[in-house]
Amino acid sequence: MALLRRPLLLLLLIVTHQFLQFRIAFGSVNEEGQKQEEFYEELLLKPFPDRKLLTHFHFQSSAPPSTSNGHHHHLFPKAISQLVLKFQVKEMELSFTQGRWNYESWGGFDPIPSSNAKPPGVELWAVFDAPQHLIDALWKNLTHTLSGLFCASINFLESSTAYSAPEWSFPPASGKLRYGTLPREAVCTENLTPWLKLLPCRDKAGISMLLDRPSIYRGFYHSQRLHLISTGSGSEGMDPGIILEQTLTVVLQPDSQRASLAHASEKHIQPRWSLSSIFGKRISGRCVLAETSNVYFLLDRGLVAELEHIHKENVLISEKFWTNPSFELSAKPDRIFIEESRLLSKNASVLYKFEIEKYSESEPFDLGLFWKTPVVWLCQQAPLHASRFLMGSGNERGAIAISLKSTQSSEAFMGSNSNDERCELRVDVFQVVPWYVKVYFHSLQVFVDQQPKAVSDIIEKIHVSPSKDKVSPGVMELVLTLPCSVSSAVLTIEFDKGFLHIDEYPPDANQGFDIPSAIVSFPNFHARMVFLENDSLNKSPLLSKFQEKSPVMSYTEVLLVPLTTPDFSMPYNVITITCTVFALYFGSLLNALRRRVAEEERFLKDKAAKKMGRIPLLLTKLFAKLRGRHLEGPQAPPASSSFINSKSVLKVILIAGLAACWQYYFS
Repeated sequence: MALLRRPLLLLLLIVTHQFLQFRIAFGSVNEEGQKQEEFYEELLLKPFPDRKLLTHFHFQSSAPPSTSNGHHHHLFPKAISQLVLKFQVKEMELSFTQGRWNYESWGGFDPIPSSNAKPPGVELWAVFDAPQHLIDALWKNLTHTLSGLFCASINFLESSTAYSAPEWSFPPASGKLRYGTLPREAVCTENLTPWLKLLPCRDKAGISMLLDRPSIYRGFYHSQRLHLISTGSGSEGMDPGIILEQTLTVVLQPDSQRASLAHASEKHIQPRWSLSSIFGKRISGRCVLAETSNVYFLLDRGLVAELEHIHKENVLISEKFWTNPSFELSAKPDRIFIEESRLLSKNASVLYKFEIEKYSESEPFDLGLFWKTPVVWLCQQAPLHASRFLMGSGNERGAIAISLKSTQSSEAFMGSNSNDERCELRVDVFQVVPWYVKVYFHSLQVFVDQQPKAVSDIIEKIHVSPSKDKVSPGVMELVLTLPCSVSSAVLTIEFDKGFLHIDEYPPDANQGFDIPSAIVSFPNFHARMVFLENDSLNKSPLLSKFQEKSPVMSYTEVLLVPLTTPDFSMPYNVITITCTVFALYFGSLLNALRRRVAEEERFLKDKAAKKMGRIPLLLTKLFAKLRGRHLEGPQAPPASSSFINSKSVLKVILIAGLAACWQYYFS
């Protein structure tokens, strides 16, 4: 009987173990009838007109409200849950970016640039669900926690001189919002590895297998972003639910095999590419913990319109839409989505969907694109193109200028009302200036179509928070009301350059000091993509994100301001000469104190006697006896020893006085 019980017990343990793993990985309902944690992984591919390729990785993890989320997790990263509960974070976004998004070539009206195009360096903003007097302390602790979690210098944002509190110009603006940025922060694999550790499968399975470090960091632009929203629990005693969104946006240049084309007619042919040629890997299946795992290939409105114009027919939704006279895909899409265009133009984006769950290690997924004809198109632009630059010369004064140029898109968006005199275009500007750049807000000037305008006629609303030396930066929030037919607008504001203490200069002070990017948003315009097949979008967080109304937003350049920099070699020279003087002083003092004058004189006489020889020494002794005098021995003290001792004391006193005067003068 005992022999029969052991196999049964072993079988029972194996079945129980498999059942628990099944519930952890695929369970959707727990004992209390609550929804379990979920994870989604998706990838978006989109060609650009300048022969580059956009790869946008989108991962989403969600933890529903529960009484045990703060202690036990199956898929959701526990570190993020503890961070939300500890610091009472309602909403937060953290981004690490290298490079700058090219709004002219890559577009500025799509959901991708509006939500995922970030300024260079580190950007962090957070909304807290806590009393007002605790927010600054929570922000300080949050920066230290994120700095250790992502191996970065985010803790530098703890200082009050590095963050601000926007009132209404920043999109999630509220009284409990804190915003900070580090323009000079370098982004490397040390920041990407902790970001990948938040994924259930990391980079070992699923779409995240494509995240090859050399392929990512040789791109023209890459930005890793982490955005979380804390949803209310609705009842007391329960932890809030959390939705964590992780995105990685990379712009790459495919290796063109047609770089040596001799025909001028083929110079606009886009390069052919595949996932294996870009990332060096293929997708061998989905992450087993993911609810859905999809890859999307997007053709934007401008490209679709150009293809239809070339071939005079709708070749994208034919029976073999993955192979047509314009291009050819190496894999057959599972579904095709047509955008529902709400604008006056009839052009609509086309989206191809590939389901990864059908592929495996024996048959991996490797999407490739081969262009057959040259195509030239333009990406959809924001109403105004924003740029920023410095004016003036010298290290004393200067001016900041924000230039807004029309992209001829506002008229198309506004329709027939664009020619109406009452048609207005609203522009929000948010700018943070460090405290050592002392801005004169009264010097604000506005030029519309190269003509000066009264500030009250253009600026509808303004909020200014002047900087305080070594306490807080300067913040400027503007709401501009421009006519829809405007072609250009310029804002200028003057400033003085302050002086820093020697301890406040960075190691590379001669490079200059950075002014963070300004944020220009258009509240009346929303980057949104709505597709007709709505039934299958409920399980796609990426496409659901495209349907949300997000305001069109763009970041300006980071300004580099040269400040008056001291000659850092002078402290070295002062230290060198001071050490030299002290060395001479102490050397002479020790020499005078340790020298024995009598012994030195005796030593010199003995040395002289040895040089004289024996015969002269005997004659000297004989003459001394005849005269009745004793020959002065070597031990007899010299008659001038007292004089020499007093002279040595005077030397010591003189050197000590000189040293005291030197020290008093330099202190």
